Amino acid sequence: MAKKIKIEGELYDRLAKYSEVAGYSSPDEFIVHVLEKSVADMEKTADEESVKERLTGLGYLG
Repeated sequence: MAKKIKIEGELYDRLAKYSEVAGYSSPDEFIVHVLEKSVADMEKTADEESVKERLTGLGYLG
C-alpha cells in the first residue's frame, strides 16, 4: 500500500533536479531509490554493531 509524505518545495525542487541529471524517470523514483539505499545502509550498520557486540560478549573483541 503506497503512502504519501510531504516534502518542502525547495527540497523537492533539488531532488527533481538531481533525479533528472541521474537519469531517473521521475523525482519520485529517485526519492524512493535514495530512501531505500539509506535504510539499507542503516540496517547494515545496525547488523555490524550487533555482530561486534556479540563478538565482544564472547571475548573475541576487547
